[in-house]
Amino acid sequence: MPTAVQIRRTGGPEVLEVTEVEIGEPGPGQLLVDVAAAGVNYIDTYQRSGIYPLKLPVTLGMEGAGTVAAVGTDVTGFAPGDRVAWQGQLGSYAQRALISAAAAVHVPEDVSDRTAAAMMLQGVTAHYLVRSTYEVKPGDTVLVHAAAGGVGLLLVQLAKAQGARVIGTTSTEEKAQLARQAGADEIIRYDREDFAEATRRITGGEGVAAVYDGVGKTTVDGSLASLRVRGTLALFGAASGPVPPIDPQRLNAAGSVYLTRPTSAHYVRTREELDWRVDELFAAVRGGKLDIRIGGTYPLADARRAHEDLQGRRTTGKLLLIP
Repeated sequence: MPTAVQIRRTGGPEVLEVTEVEIGEPGPGQLLVDVAAAGVNYIDTYQRSGIYPLKLPVTLGMEGAGTVAAVGTDVTGFAPGDRVAWQGQLGSYAQRALISAAAAVHVPEDVSDRTAAAMMLQGVTAHYLVRSTYEVKPGDTVLVHAAAGGVGLLLVQLAKAQGARVIGTTSTEEKAQLARQAGADEIIRYDREDFAEATRRITGGEGVAAVYDGVGKTTVDGSLASLRVRGTLALFGAASGPVPPIDPQRLNAAGSVYLTRPTSAHYVRTREELDWRVDELFAAVRGGKLDIRIGGTYPLADARRAHEDLQGRRTTGKLLLIP
């Protein structure tokens, strides 16, 4: 039987269990895939800890890439032997996975499985943030938190491609250098200074058009304070913990600003939207315009260490599990 990483109870990284699982044949609308690489994301830690409740036991992992082993009877467009990638599908921390064909995309021949797996969830997230949640326009100044993280590095590159001036926050000089290499115009070391005050200084007191904040609890107040009048705070994650309730009057006081809590599922509601985002990402990767930095790879059995490293902020770029 294939191996998978499951949780039977919620808690810290110690609840991750490597176990053998039974994987049946694909049902209607499904693909059976031999997983080559599975992405590790913060949402996995929310599910593992119980912040996002799931029916237990469950195999974690929301994205991956691999080769189709079998297809459901009503599936069209995919065949055994096809290389595919996916996001938004539980069960990717495994040697074999059943995924919805509606969530799968073909991987171009000149893109590796690892790059495809590393691009899917975080790439789609970065794409919808800069193209849809707040569509970055030439001349905009935006603030990207955790600019050397998996989503952060992609946000910097995609916002620059849209013509923005990008300010990034990091906690170390090594991470600052990575963000600069990705194209960040300004770096704020939030461990050394107040990032909201620094953002105001850099923008001549005006503030930024948008803040892309995946950190959450420890940054949300400063993020609101960094916005220009009618700016947008896209709060897409909570790496530091859930954000407490916010009085709408604070949005008024901050300059009639906008606060949104987007999630990927609402930005790939149709096949056409998924294909648009993924096709643009693959084209940018193939054209050398988007660098997918894989910051660490771990054997499937080391999922616990991957979670510990991610939450300990010891990583940059994307983390992958290799079954």
